Order: sequence, then C-alpha cells, then structure tokens
Amino acid sequence: MAENSRIADFRNMSVAERRNAVADTTGLGTELFEQLDSNSFTPEDAADLSENIFGVFSLPLGVATNFTINGSDALVPMATEEASVIAAASNAARMARPKGGFFTSSTEPVMQAQIQLINVADPQAARTRVLERQAEIIDLANAQDPKLVEVGGGVKGLEVRLVEARTSTYVLVHLLVDVRDAMGANAVNTMAEAVSGTVAAIAGGDALLRILTNKADRRLSRARATFDKDLLGGEEVIDNILHAYELAAADPYRAATHNKGIMNGISAVVLATGNDTRAVEAGAHSHAVVDGRYTSLSTFEKNADGDLVGTLEMPMPVGLVGGATKVHPAARAALQIAEVASAQDLAEMIVAAGLAQNLAALRVLATEGVQRGHMSLHAKNLAASAGANAEETAIIVDRLIEERAFRFDRVQSILDELRSGVSR
Repeated sequence: MAENSRIADFRNMSVAERRNAVADTTGLGTELFEQLDSNSFTPEDAADLSENIFGVFSLPLGVATNFTINGSDALVPMATEEASVIAAASNAARMARPKGGFFTSSTEPVMQAQIQLINVADPQAARTRVLERQAEIIDLANAQDPKLVEVGGGVKGLEVRLVEARTSTYVLVHLLVDVRDAMGANAVNTMAEAVSGTVAAIAGGDALLRILTNKADRRLSRARATFDKDLLGGEEVIDNILHAYELAAADPYRAATHNKGIMNGISAVVLATGNDTRAVEAGAHSHAVVDGRYTSLSTFEKNADGDLVGTLEMPMPVGLVGGATKVHPAARAALQIAEVASAQDLAEMIVAAGLAQNLAALRVLATEGVQRGHMSLHAKNLAASAGANAEETAIIVDRLIEERAFRFDRVQSILDELRSGVSR
C-alpha cells in the first residue's frame, strides 16, 4: 500500500509534480504514467471493447489522498468530470485519519444467475424436484469453468423461488456462484445457459431467461469510519449532519440525492479501474429499497465521545480480471496505484471512497451549503471554457462567488471587461 497517503499540498502541484508524488508514494516508476497520455489508447484498441467505434473519450483521472484502510495508507484512483468529488473525498478521509481511518470487510464474491422457467404445470412440486437434484445441476454448471473451480470458486449453492406474476407463476432457479477476482457476468451467464435445459426438463417447463441478476446482495462490502468532531467543526455541525442523514433515511426524495453523493465517489473508482459502473449502480439502488421504500444506503450516528460514526454496506460486484481492467491502459495504471491484491480489496476501497464522499457532501450541506465549494470549481471550468488565462480565472472565480452567478454569459461579460480595461 501507499507509504503515506497524506501528500502535502497535492492539490496545488502541477500535473508533473503530482505524477512524481504518486510514484514516490506508491514506489511505482514514473513510466507508469506514459500509458495515461492521450495517444496510448487508440480507436483501434477501443474497437475490442465496443461497437461502431470512431474515437475514444477521455475523463479526468486523479487520486484521492489521505485514506487509511484497515491500517494501511492508500491512494484511491478516481475518474470523474464532476468538480469537487476527489477533493471532497480526500478531505473526508483526512477527518477520519485521527480515529484510524476506514475499517472494511466483505462477504465472499458470490454472484447469482437466474433461470426463468415458464409453462410449469406444478410450480411447487417443480421447485422440490429441482432441489432434489441440485448436486447434479451444480456439477454440470461447474464443469463449464474448471479454472474457476480450481482457484476456489464455482457454484456454491442453488435456490429456487416462485414468483407470482400477472399471468403466470414463474419458477426461478438461482445459481450462487463464487466468482473470485472476476466481476463474474460472463461466468454466471455461461453456467446458466449450460444447465437451463436440464433444469427445464426436471421442472417440466421451458427455460426462457438465463442471465445474471445485478441485485448482487450476496456480494456485499462494508466500510466504517469515525470522523473527528473537532475536524468536522464541532457538535452543532455533527447534529446538523445527523439531521440531514435522518431526512435521507426517511424521505426518498432526499435519499435519491444523498445516495447520488455516495455514488459520486463509488462510480469514480469503479470507472477508473475499468469496472462496470452500470452494474454497480443498479445493485446499489436496488439495495437501497428496504421493505418497499427507497432509503439511505449509509448510516450515521454520534458515538459516546461525541464523534460522528458513518457506515456503508452495499453490493460491490467488481473485478480485477476481464473487460477493460486489462485492456484499457488507464485502468491498468489505476489498479497499480490502488495496490489491491484481490477483487474484495478493491470492493472495500470503493465502499470506503463512497462513505468518504457521502460524509463530505453532508458536511457541506450542513454548513456553508453546496454552492460555495462546488461552484468555485465549476467557476474555474467556466472560465477555462471562455479562454481565460490563470490571472483572469482567479478574478472571474472571485467575482462569480461574490455575485453567486455561475453562468457562462456572466463569465464572458467579466472577461470582456478585464480585457477592455473596464472596471466594475
């Protein structure tokens, strides 16, 4: 892991200086960053990942600093176009450092494949027949991926559910597959297709859908952190954060934006490491539905010392093998920087980043409001879009913050004033 994720003045360094700092902190050579330059991933490379390719699309790639995870420092790679996300996660991680940082854990990396059986005359009896022969079905599924079984993975169980739909009772057979260091979609889909004929014959019906579910509730990762009350700003700030959290827990309108804040951190790390953001997001939001009500993914409490304790538990189906994790040069570099040894390590890092981002957003909302910090970065982007130089940008940002007018037309107007010598 990183020697020390607390890199002084990191945000004010040049890109070259940041590269040197990351290389020094991780012990990786600066040649790692050569694969991040714009010409290292060509449209020809991208053609292996998608269809109808005519180019490639780049996003800002950075690292969140200050993270301590299970006693070891780490730099967390994040790819995002949204201003303030990386800075906010880094700041929240700083506030957790005095109390030990983030403590994480995971379940085994179990994904599920569903086989939908239709036209079953006796669903209850069919369920029992399938369970009677589950050993045979599991053996057949595992025969599709002997390498996965060899490394300790494979089908670990089978469940059968009856789902009452509008016109039918469907028999759904779930294969519970330990996919080890893969995200697992290809493995579980292959297994489901291979056993579907046998399962349908046993049930006396027809197999229709044979595909994984992105409700990956057997593959959970957890993060916990204690945030120092003094660094947060004191008792009143903590009480306001708790009010903000409790509203998210009670109201789906607030919960949607609250959880989006969590996903700002999570999706940035998932994307940076070449994993499937849509699968992770689908699993996250389905997990946020409890007893038919959409609620907060995270929890916050005040401990006996008056510090704020945050926890986050959610599905995290990510891998280190397959897909863009090995093909995309930026994803390979991000994984080297993250220094994770397994998919579970990566999942836990991602959930820690989500909790940090969540806390940072709540603290801003409970104090100065979201616009000041977030929009100052947005103002810089607007100024850059208008062609402002560094000196002009500093003036424009100050003016926009003072006026609370974060609009491109106002940026152009201020820039015209500056260049014509007209004062306010």
